[in-house]
Amino acid sequence: MIEVCSISKFFSVVNDKGLAEGLTAVLNVSLLIPDGSIVSLIGPSGCGKSTLLEILAGLQAPTDGEIRIDGKRVLEPLPSTRKEMEDYKRRYRFISPLANGVFTDRPKHDIAMIFQDYAVFPWMTALGNVVFALELRSAGKKRSERSSCAALEEKARVYLGKVGLTGAEHKYPSQLSGGMRQRLALARALSVEPKIILMDEPFAAVDALQREKLQDDLLFLWKEAKDNAAPISIIMVSHDVPEAVYLSDEVVVFSPGPGGTVRNRIPVNVPRPRARTDPEILEIQERIFAVMQYDINQESMYAI
Repeated sequence: MIEVCSISKFFSVVNDKGLAEGLTAVLNVSLLIPDGSIVSLIGPSGCGKSTLLEILAGLQAPTDGEIRIDGKRVLEPLPSTRKEMEDYKRRYRFISPLANGVFTDRPKHDIAMIFQDYAVFPWMTALGNVVFALELRSAGKKRSERSSCAALEEKARVYLGKVGLTGAEHKYPSQLSGGMRQRLALARALSVEPKIILMDEPFAAVDALQREKLQDDLLFLWKEAKDNAAPISIIMVSHDVPEAVYLSDEVVVFSPGPGGTVRNRIPVNVPRPRARTDPEILEIQERIFAVMQYDINQESMYAI
């Protein structure tokens, strides 16, 4: 279970006059995401979707609120007042920030993240990219529990096969198409068998036909994990409403930024497998488009 509890994120930025001013990226967002579900976050650019995703991943701390995964806090908010700073120093006065990471709960180790730009290592082959991810995961285990190099390589080949990259093991990312590079990123994420996959517009850089194929591949692998009693929760940022509705159990619509908040939570209670032309799917898409169009028009009115 993923609990997003009143998350806010504020930044300090320098304006055109060289003065510091506050910027609200996310404001008081609360969500409850059940295990094994697919949830999409959509909304206009700058509404805080990617910021929230990074907070979920533990890549940055919230200013207020907390994220809990299976009851464990991901990262605590940074101190923002003198009293909070004093409490923070008192709590960790004997432990360096680096060492503190060893002692705190770190559920982000069960999280894999897939970025829009693939984020694969260009100097490693497809096989090397997946093996490297597996080696990182096994590095945290006791020596007696670590898999051999041959076992890691075999597992990497299995996951490359799952995403249709059998035969491309020894190719470098520059030798792969955009769709194949995204399949490689997906194989690498799945290979570490995470409980949660976070995706930031993962299919935006590929053409429409490749995009639909990757969506279907993702659903197939998600269902396979669920059938094997190892359900994966997927939280995805998208600007593509049809994609969000087709893939998701719920679509979370954010209000226009800055200071994005949850505008609507729209369940997609359509049985799988789904057809993209299903009237129920199209009706939900229209509802979401109407909400987003209303927000855009209201924003334009106030800007005049």
